[in-house]
Amino acid sequence: MTQTAVPSSTTTPSTTLSGLRSLHLIRVAFSLVWVALVATTSASLVSPDKPTVIAAGLLVVYPLWDAVATLVERRMATAAATGSTDRVGTLNVALGLAATAGMIIAVFSTIGTTLLVFGVWALLSGAIQLTVAIRRRRTVGAQWPMLISGGLSVLAGANFAAMSTSATSSLSTIAGYSAFGAFWFLVSAITLSIRSRRENR
Repeated sequence: MTQTAVPSSTTTPSTTLSGLRSLHLIRVAFSLVWVALVATTSASLVSPDKPTVIAAGLLVVYPLWDAVATLVERRMATAAATGSTDRVGTLNVALGLAATAGMIIAVFSTIGTTLLVFGVWALLSGAIQLTVAIRRRRTVGAQWPMLISGGLSVLAGANFAAMSTSATSSLSTIAGYSAFGAFWFLVSAITLSIRSRRENR
């Protein structure tokens, strides 16, 4: 649920705003499909259970997709990105790939273990999203949805990690996290559209 690549100029090109908006809408669509698949195939699985093949696949794909989307966004604004922001983008991609690797290992254990790995990733990626949104306020603007989303990701990640030791925790909690992420990316796409229209007047 993170985003990177902050343009350095004070005036954001309309192509950058359009690209961000489109990417956010794609992330919304992915998250909604992912939530639907989790809800219909593995929502009943609880902490002591071992993930099914479908659940394992979904859990591995989610952080991997986030890393891919972050890389796309990073390249989208490479020409305008600052050096420090570029490092943040690299860190976020590396985090997503590390979470994917960790999830591949965790899914051979229990739902509780996967919740712990997912929680740590959600917490760290949320912290990065907060950092990027704060830096992006003056260049892109319309960052309040991403600020809220990043903060919620930090809180949700900490909650997942705490819940991982419970015998009753389930994958439905992760589905809820993804659904909220989709909502805030949709809100962000709308606010970026409004910003773009104002700049084109």
